[in-house]
Amino acid sequence: MVAARAELAALLLVAAVCAATGFMPPVTEDTLEKVAASLEMYVDVLPQMPKVLGYSIKHGRPTPTHLTIGMYQKKWKFHRDLPATTVFVFGTSAESATFPGPTIEALQGVPLSVTWENHLPDRHILPWDPTVPTAIPRSGRGGVPTVVHLHGGVHPPQSDGHANAWFTAGFRDTGPAWMTPTYAYPNAQSPGGALWYHDHALGLTRANLLAGLLGAYVLRNPWVEAPLGLPRGEEFDRVLVLADRSFYADGELYMNCTGDNPRVHPQWQPEYFGEAVTVNGKAWPFLPVARRRYRFRVINASNARFFNLSLSNGLPFHVVGSDASYLPRPVVVTHLLVAVAEAFDVVVDFSESVTPEAELINTAPYPYPDGDAPNHLNGKVMKFVVEPPAKKVWNHHDDHSRVPARLLDYVKVAEEKAARRRYIVMYEYEDEATGAPTHLYINGRRMEDPATETPRPGTTEVWEVINLTQDNHPLHLHLATFQAVRARELVGLEEFKRCMERLNDAVRCDVGRHAVGEEVAVPEHERTWKNVVKIAPGFMTTVVVKFLMVDTGRSYPFDATAEPGYVYHCHILDHEDNAMIRPLKLIKW
Repeated sequence: MVAARAELAALLLVAAVCAATGFMPPVTEDTLEKVAASLEMYVDVLPQMPKVLGYSIKHGRPTPTHLTIGMYQKKWKFHRDLPATTVFVFGTSAESATFPGPTIEALQGVPLSVTWENHLPDRHILPWDPTVPTAIPRSGRGGVPTVVHLHGGVHPPQSDGHANAWFTAGFRDTGPAWMTPTYAYPNAQSPGGALWYHDHALGLTRANLLAGLLGAYVLRNPWVEAPLGLPRGEEFDRVLVLADRSFYADGELYMNCTGDNPRVHPQWQPEYFGEAVTVNGKAWPFLPVARRRYRFRVINASNARFFNLSLSNGLPFHVVGSDASYLPRPVVVTHLLVAVAEAFDVVVDFSESVTPEAELINTAPYPYPDGDAPNHLNGKVMKFVVEPPAKKVWNHHDDHSRVPARLLDYVKVAEEKAARRRYIVMYEYEDEATGAPTHLYINGRRMEDPATETPRPGTTEVWEVINLTQDNHPLHLHLATFQAVRARELVGLEEFKRCMERLNDAVRCDVGRHAVGEEVAVPEHERTWKNVVKIAPGFMTTVVVKFLMVDTGRSYPFDATAEPGYVYHCHILDHEDNAMIRPLKLIKW
């Protein structure tokens, strides 16, 4: 009787949340697909997001500065023919706020401080589920909890955007780990690739990012990067933020009000997939390009969708970086698999195009890797319209950019020098009655359980990451950079899984006897220091983790052992929220 009452209370609470946000009655996938299909592709030009400088210039030299960036509710046009959509977005003011937020451009070695302000309303614009571990204001005055994490940033724990450091408008309510309204970003790490900032509030990340709380952050060092000769300048060095969304016919964002297993979680679903693909806040945009090289910093800011990208005319991607690091040398690929929250830095040479147009195509199944094939909507991303050869508005011979033979080098992997080897195990739990997922854990533990991963600054560790689920999980560590070195298939998987569910101990379950299957090499274009690594289902992936500055080999220039610590998690947001996230607490020597 008590359980039934609790279940009814949860259902009523979610129903009240859905009703309060003014959402329509439940809508079918067919209806959402029809709305998306009604939008003509390639009619909106790709936006260039506004740029905010993360430094000042005094006496001709860059100096530290302070920014104030707020979170606002406003309307945003995702497509020419779609009514304006209510979103939550970042900006230096409500008027200038955009989806995605402004691109912050910082310089290596020039510290930046940012005061993040919450100007959001008392109620969320999207449904959320109070039955998963969630930031809920205690004052009873409402408010949308938020906290900002600089993804890929190397910064003190107080500025990391810990999931429990959330706050509501005017700091009326704050989470148990909240410490300061102003975050300090040293920008001490090596330049390259793309970082991005986004909400990280406990249990609300999937809803807050779906609503629009995300933006790019580019760290540069002209003295290091100019000699590489890569395409540069706002026109030829561009950020592409990919995010799938579904819409109601009135333009509002769709998010489910009912979960797959409402008896346990009234609203939560294991993955969100949108029918439309947006790039820089426009659904299926186009970009006119000259016959020359372009640099694209591609960020997958979707909740759960992987993208396997290719160009319809066969042009290759010259991959020069991944996440926030350069590769040691460029790698040429025709298909680029981009996991959730992963970033790739690529060069495309449109002077080699034999067609006047090139579509950016997606062929990644969803969920990845064994889900449905993309359809005629989410299988398209954007289109490049290539300047005709006869027009010659831009002379190819004026393109002085290049793809160099070598890029940047960092510290060596040095797996053999690891101070410790850990086993990290990914579980998904199912309802016995329905078989539907109920939650996901790492190492069988909750976020609120004491930290078990307690490395020391300046050290290297090896993490053997074992995936006992059916999904590929993009593993993200805050602060640290890491690199997958191999993936070994698990044989006798069901036997091993049953043992792990009983003992939760890879050594006692004789993992060495099971991790003897096919070894899959890490793609060459992923062999650099990353902040997201793909963990394939049914495999043990060996990951070398560096708790140090990978460009110099030195320890961090701040106290990384301070409170509230860091976290690591799966970056499929629906998994992270319920509750595939664990504390990461560095300890002193």
